[in-house]
Amino acid sequence: LCQKDAFLAAALGTEISVAFNKRLGAGLFGGEGFILQRLRGDGMVFIHAGGTIVEKRLNNEKLLVDTGCIAAFESTISYDIERAGNMKSMLFGGEGLFLATLQGTGRVWIQSLPFSRLADRILANAPSAGGRSTGEGSLLKGALDFLQD
Repeated sequence: LCQKDAFLAAALGTEISVAFNKRLGAGLFGGEGFILQRLRGDGMVFIHAGGTIVEKRLNNEKLLVDTGCIAAFESTISYDIERAGNMKSMLFGGEGLFLATLQGTGRVWIQSLPFSRLADRILANAPSAGGRSTGEGSLLKGALDFLQD
């Protein structure tokens, strides 16, 4: 399973379908929605993910992760959403209100920079002059400066 719109390419014979999370809370509060892509087959698959990708093998373990940072996980892993800490940490922690719970035995792929966060960072550095280039403060320069940091 992978986040929606993550599929890029796969070997011939790979089946692509939609998978829904069984729990409504995961969809309403997960930030990435409850629609996932199910990829089935025995060939190689390529998906889109951002930043550093970490593969973690769970052995009947539980992993808490930011909902936007899930790139993919095997179907043997269960997925749910839970509240992140107490009210104080939710309000002042600077992170999201909910975490994804991945539990079971299988592989999980985590991304450090989901596309939505990359877009937010680029827009935060974009010129405020109606989106027009302002010389050295252009959007392209802002994006290049961001990537060099």
